[in-house]
Amino acid sequence: MKTILRNCLVLLLIGVLLLACQPALADELSHQEKPWEKIGVDAGVFLTAVDSSVRLGTGLGVDIDVEKALDLDSTSTVFRADALWRFTPNRRHRLDFTWFALRRDGNRRVTDDITIEDDDGNTITIPSGTSVDAFFNLDIYELAYSYSFFQDDRIDLAAGIGIYVMPIDFGIKVSGLLDEEEEEEFTAPLPVFALRMDVALTPQWFIRTGAQVFYAEVDNFTGSIMEFRTALEYNPWTHVGIGLGFDILQIRLESENEDWPGIDLKGKVEFNYAGLLLYLRVFF
Repeated sequence: MKTILRNCLVLLLIGVLLLACQPALADELSHQEKPWEKIGVDAGVFLTAVDSSVRLGTGLGVDIDVEKALDLDSTSTVFRADALWRFTPNRRHRLDFTWFALRRDGNRRVTDDITIEDDDGNTITIPSGTSVDAFFNLDIYELAYSYSFFQDDRIDLAAGIGIYVMPIDFGIKVSGLLDEEEEEEFTAPLPVFALRMDVALTPQWFIRTGAQVFYAEVDNFTGSIMEFRTALEYNPWTHVGIGLGFDILQIRLESENEDWPGIDLKGKVEFNYAGLLLYLRVFF
């Protein structure tokens, strides 16, 4: 939480400093339209380093580091798509959409006892030395709205709200001395508050930044999202550009009795990634 708030303050400070600078770019673009596209679509390769843990059951089980304990991949390379639409003539109102999916599976012989709770409330202990197959699948969909409260030919500074929808599917299959299979599948819809700033360094070079945060603790449910992204973009052609970005995301969900709307989780999930994104951009 402190990291994201600090990043938001940094974004605001950068915006204030840029506003105070001599408007050199304004002279260069004085006879041109503002550089903020109406429609943009990004498609690219997203390389992520992942750290996640899971607990099935209401505290009776143990938190499982799925990369270390179950040998799931700690890095993934996936396809990622982003799109934006400025839907008013002044281009201050904007919708954004993001989607990508992580699919991971692994197999190993566990070195520590693992205790989980099944759907009927019964506990199952997987003893050390047992062979375990596991998978952890996650889709991330985000739809966001933002309003540019400051916009000129150099800076687009906006605030907004959005929603993450994250179908999560985690499962363990045990074979050998003990034959058991458990799976937890649920969808986590979580709102976020966002701050975004785009900077036109030149008519072709842009810096794109954004931060999003959410935290809720209601009854037996706790959920949080902290996300920060930045990208350097070069648009050498009229409607086509390329970009290199960096994205950090932290998600934490914990629920004891499946009573949070839309989240039928009974346990705990923590998911963190840091990733590089290389993308091709088409805009109008």
